Amino acid sequence: MSTASRPMARVGKPTGPLLRHRLADRGINARLLLLVPGLVFIVMLFVYPFLYGLTLSFQPMDGGGPFDSYRRFFEDSFQSSTIWKTLKLAIPSALFNVLASVPIAYRLRGKFRGKRFLTTVLVIPITLGTVLTAEGLLNFLGPAGWFNRALMSAGVINEPLPLINNYWGVFFSIVISGFPFAFLLILSYLSGIDPSLERAASTLGADWKERFRRITLPLLAPGLATTFCLTFVLAFSVFPSAILVGDPTNTTRVISIAAYQAAIEQYDWSFASAIAMIMGVIEIAVIGLVQLWRSQFYVGSTGGKGA
Repeated sequence: MSTASRPMARVGKPTGPLLRHRLADRGINARLLLLVPGLVFIVMLFVYPFLYGLTLSFQPMDGGGPFDSYRRFFEDSFQSSTIWKTLKLAIPSALFNVLASVPIAYRLRGKFRGKRFLTTVLVIPITLGTVLTAEGLLNFLGPAGWFNRALMSAGVINEPLPLINNYWGVFFSIVISGFPFAFLLILSYLSGIDPSLERAASTLGADWKERFRRITLPLLAPGLATTFCLTFVLAFSVFPSAILVGDPTNTTRVISIAAYQAAIEQYDWSFASAIAMIMGVIEIAVIGLVQLWRSQFYVGSTGGKGA
């Protein structure tokens, strides 16, 4: 009985090569080791700081309850109002960059003379940086800047327009800094749409408006959603522009300034961490809503909704 069962046991166990083949069929092989450096990088620079900040937010300096830092933020209207002030800057600027990029990228997606030059001109603001952009706005849109002086010389206005050190100064700075990213992303998405689809619709009598609304726009929906999310995150974390060309004590006291003041000026690390966590939750909520819109709007060429 025992001698007969031994061969059965050996047959039931997979050999080494057979086990490797089964793991390989499931995508598990030695090449997964290539992911280790990336995982270590993510854990050290993203996961650990996030968990540390989350833990710190539940440890208020006064030794109160774990949610005291969050309660303190929402009960103080001066602090909680920074959420609305930041959203008023981030959402309109992100929408403007996306909507402004679509017609320009739609026109530049084809091949024509001067395309590279025009593309280079449109993405130059990437090289400027936030500080240089703010300095340029101060010189151009300031009370003694070129824009106001030109309007006053032409008799259009009698006194300089308040275009900096307020909401509009920060808005212009965010748009200038974020437009190149939005333009390049949408241009890449538009270039990936098969032009034969529009040509086929054209042969069926559809004009350019109908082709754009029924073909290009639905296929572009994932790109629009992704571009909006990226530009929104960049705008929501605005900090230098809100100080250099804004009104950091009132109309442009965004939530990042509140976190900075709590950490650097008040040395209240728990309160600063709580504000940072609130920032993350708001960004995730907006991104989630945009992705939900994308899944409802986009219909691919196979008839299935985009993931």
